[in-house]
Amino acid sequence: MSGLRKGMLLGFVAACLAMTVGLPLGHADAADCRADPAPEVDWSACSKKNLMLGGSDFTGANFRDADLSYTDMRDTNLTEAVLEKATLIRAWFNGARLNKANFARVEAYRSNLQNVVAQGASFASAELQRAAFNGADLRYANFEKADLSRASFDQAILSGASFAYANLSRADLSKASVEGTVGFDRAFMLLTRIEGLDLSRATGLDQSQIDIACGDTATRLPKGLTTPATWPCPRD
Repeated sequence: MSGLRKGMLLGFVAACLAMTVGLPLGHADAADCRADPAPEVDWSACSKKNLMLGGSDFTGANFRDADLSYTDMRDTNLTEAVLEKATLIRAWFNGARLNKANFARVEAYRSNLQNVVAQGASFASAELQRAAFNGADLRYANFEKADLSRASFDQAILSGASFAYANLSRADLSKASVEGTVGFDRAFMLLTRIEGLDLSRATGLDQSQIDIACGDTATRLPKGLTTPATWPCPRD
């Protein structure tokens, strides 16, 4: 082999090695998408649609950017799991343990989160339109900047939760439980159902939010805020 051809071959091999070394870590971890459900499993960016995963232990697992649409995640353990930017459209999480889990920026239209235990979980900037949180324990959960339009919180525990800058238009909080503070700083509350809700210790509420929300004579407001003459609102 001539010196020129040998040099070209060696250069090609070196270039290939350099490209391999420079591949993003996600390529090296692609095989994890085939891994069985387990604590700390890495399914980031994996497609896990339409699966039956109920009862699995996913403690500390990584689902970042994964697609779990229409997947059954009922009664799973997702404590401290990362689901940031995951797609969770119409997924079922009923009864799951989500304490300190990260659901920031997920797309979870019509997802079912009834009876979950999600203390200290983050749903910041999440798309949760028409999501069901009925019976959920959401103490100290973070919903800042989340879209919760038409979401339901029947019998949910909201003590210590933050809805700062969230879209709560037409969401139903009327039968939720608040034993302590809950934050609504600059939340959009157009026709938000707050009938019978004890908001006496709520923070961040102002009269303009109350004026466009839907309460009744049983709604308890913070000091300085008054019941609008338009209450109660008609049901849709």
